[in-house]
Amino acid sequence: MIKIGVIGCGFIGSQICMAIDSGLVVAELAGIFDFSGEKVDSVLRELKNSSPKKVTPEEMAKSCDLVIECASQEAVLKYAPMILENGKNMMILSAGAFQNPDFYAKIQKAASNHNCKVYLPSGAIAGTDGLKSAAIAGLKSVTVTTRKPISGLIGSPYLTEKKINLTDITTPTLLFEGKAADAVVAFPKNVNICATISLCGIGFEKTVVKIIADPTISDNIHELEVFGDFGHMKMRIENKPSPINPKTSYLAALSAISTLKRITDPIQIGV
Repeated sequence: MIKIGVIGCGFIGSQICMAIDSGLVVAELAGIFDFSGEKVDSVLRELKNSSPKKVTPEEMAKSCDLVIECASQEAVLKYAPMILENGKNMMILSAGAFQNPDFYAKIQKAASNHNCKVYLPSGAIAGTDGLKSAAIAGLKSVTVTTRKPISGLIGSPYLTEKKINLTDITTPTLLFEGKAADAVVAFPKNVNICATISLCGIGFEKTVVKIIADPTISDNIHELEVFGDFGHMKMRIENKPSPINPKTSYLAALSAISTLKRITDPIQIGV
């Protein structure tokens, strides 16, 4: 039974902890960390079968077999190299950190040199398996269109920079159109799916991202359109947002749990 450490006790982190605690994922929840002690205590109160320790990421790197990051791009930049250099596997949800090619190369080298794995769940989008397959033959274009309710975009750096007041938006409005490399910086809490799609397909510089604020919807809607030598693929996902964090789709948490089950289950299906 592998020992799991969780960095970040927001919606996704708490759902992962609950999945382990309930036995849905067969593993030991060994340690949890969040800069907010209140969030850590909230998770601890919900656990019925697990007694993880409050530990730092540095301590996780010594005591856990797999460390799961579900906090922020900053947490990935700060802790991932150290954890991998200690020979520990990682699951990373804030994939936007990999828009920096030098950092991506650094993580790839650390994982290779220390014989560990880095897992990136597909998150709130579907079609990553098909995209990876299509990329082998060659891709002409990849476009991700994200449509979110106003509540799911509050606090994004791009809005502050451009002086956009979300309360002024009364109809569906295109906020951003550009490359994924810029999107993951402008909307770090909203478009981790764009990072995942970029890594599966043609990269951060060539993947086109459109972000739409839509006051007429309550779900997070993601559309993926791909053209390549394989043909044409188009996919639309309508996700329920997290009940406690509208910036996060519920499916993102489920994807992380599914990936963890794949890592820990002795029988692998469809992989």
